[in-house]
Amino acid sequence: MGSIIMGVVLLGLVLFGLIVGVVIISYFRLWLRAWLSQASVGWLQLVGMSLRKVNPAIIVDSRIMAVKAGLNISTNELETHYLAGGNVVRVVQALIAANKANIELSFQQATAIDLAGRDVLDAVQTSVRPKVIDCPDPTKGAATVAAVAMDGIQLKAKARVTVRTNIRRLVGGATEETIVARVGEGIVTTIGSSQSHKKVLENPDSISKTVLQRGLDAGTAFEILSIDIADVDVGENIGAELQIKQAEADKQIAQARAEERRAMARAREAEMLAQVQEMRAQVVKAEAEVPRAIAEAFRNGNLGIMDYYKMKNINADTNMRESISKIEPEPNEPKQSS
Repeated sequence: MGSIIMGVVLLGLVLFGLIVGVVIISYFRLWLRAWLSQASVGWLQLVGMSLRKVNPAIIVDSRIMAVKAGLNISTNELETHYLAGGNVVRVVQALIAANKANIELSFQQATAIDLAGRDVLDAVQTSVRPKVIDCPDPTKGAATVAAVAMDGIQLKAKARVTVRTNIRRLVGGATEETIVARVGEGIVTTIGSSQSHKKVLENPDSISKTVLQRGLDAGTAFEILSIDIADVDVGENIGAELQIKQAEADKQIAQARAEERRAMARAREAEMLAQVQEMRAQVVKAEAEVPRAIAEAFRNGNLGIMDYYKMKNINADTNMRESISKIEPEPNEPKQSS
């Protein structure tokens, strides 16, 4: 019975020794590298990282970089950021760069920036070394910003904006696209408020001064250091084109109104002709009543036969005079007097 117990104990010791040997073989290099770098990481911590599905090599390398740079970042903080889906190496590199450049950046800020989807190392580098943004971005649309001065001449401007990252506003701050849009809007407003395009061409720096005073970096992740006008070109005469189009529209409107008046005149003429015909019909109708009236006068004794013949003679004489007056005289003959 005692031999069986001893055998079990020996087997357990052998298994324990094998496990310890595997752990030592697997993590010895990492442990030794951390120990030699004075960034010691315990054996249990290394084993726990593997059990938590954390890459021990990344954590150890990041801690060594932090310790060598004089930063005190624990392995628990590094593991937490790793498990949150962050880029541990990038965060440590950003902290080292910020420390060397005397930029205030805590580990919590760096991890928050990284988890927000921003490149924290690039942000620190941009804080140290400002970068230039083209406005507008030629890769995303037009190569220039077009605006029209008050004299109707179009100007096409191109600007370069020098920005520096504002670490405090990086989380939740607007991106480069907002800077480009605001600067473009400022250029359009400044050119549009100019009395003449010649003044803008004479002093292109007036655009940058006016735009820079508007505080366009408010609410963004950047601080605008300068706005430089790279190029200003004269475009089309938009004012003249608009006047031509307006004149053409006025012409068409006038033609339409004239056509309307012409149609109304035709309608009025047709109406008057209809009235004339109606009046003639009434005259004919009235003339048709004359024989009836004469007959009635004969029956009543109000008109004698001699009166009737005298009236007929007067009518005949009147008709003769009218026919004579309508005859055109010959060119060499004088007109006949009636």
